[in-house]
Amino acid sequence: MTDAAPDTAPGTATDGASDGTPAPAPAPVLNVPQDVLDHFAKLGVNPETFSGGHLGEKLGIRIVEASGDRVVGTMPVEGNQQPYGLLHGGASAALAETLGSIGAMLHAGPGRYAVGVDLNATHHRSATSGLVTGVATAVFKGRTAATYEIAITDDTGKRITSCRLTCMLRDL
Repeated sequence: MTDAAPDTAPGTATDGASDGTPAPAPAPVLNVPQDVLDHFAKLGVNPETFSGGHLGEKLGIRIVEASGDRVVGTMPVEGNQQPYGLLHGGASAALAETLGSIGAMLHAGPGRYAVGVDLNATHHRSATSGLVTGVATAVFKGRTAATYEIAITDDTGKRITSCRLTCMLRDL
């Protein structure tokens, strides 16, 4: 149902050179209208974190694919753990809401924005290291609301959290 997490973190793949020099991270596959990217660029926001804002930056969220139908992003476990060393459930929820909100914003189109009105998260297992990957898939895309299912998996591709986000779509 979900894509497996990548084998390596972004920017850590080797380019095949004998010295093992890391290849540059692949560019995100953002199906984002230029006016949206320009808006966030004026605010000094990196396109890879454009909808996570300052919280997304603090959590280390990186957007690797974005369209109105599907949004994929990653987040490190390190730095987002609760006192027992497990990925904090609130960090997983923030990743899910970020990804679903991006999809809803892209579905809404120019001159509109998305506001999360309902978020549900079920935590199935813990993660203690590595990257988690979230995949938000549109379930309903209407004129005034959009709903996304977000599956968060660990580095081995095992689902750790299942979420559902509904956003209200508003005019600017």
